[in-house]
Amino acid sequence: MWPPATVREDQAVTTEASDQAARHDPVYDRLHESSEFAELRKRYRGFVIPATVAFLAWYLLYVIMSNWAGGFMATQVVGNINVALVFGLLQFATTFGLALAYSRYSNAKLDPLARSLEQSYRDQAGTDAKRGQA
Repeated sequence: MWPPATVREDQAVTTEASDQAARHDPVYDRLHESSEFAELRKRYRGFVIPATVAFLAWYLLYVIMSNWAGGFMATQVVGNINVALVFGLLQFATTFGLALAYSRYSNAKLDPLARSLEQSYRDQAGTDAKRGQA
């Protein structure tokens, strides 16, 4: 039969979104509006956005150099090791270095604030509150 359903798709999505919003704990709204949460987001973005831009620029430099500077990338460094191989290996080193830097940054700057917010949630929601449930 046509139409296959009597409820329009946009109505179903709206109802689903309002049901989901009604299920979450209002404490989340209060914490979301707090200055501590804003500071946590600011610190997170302060690391992640510049690190992402820098890494993508570094990666794109490698791709661009590989495509349009073949002579330079083919330059021998030591024996059969050329600049392209060194750049490629440095991509791996950069990835692990960035993960290590983020881990240290998170432990020092993000985690203490996140623990404080979690404690605020527990204090406002009650000690027996389960995470993610109203």
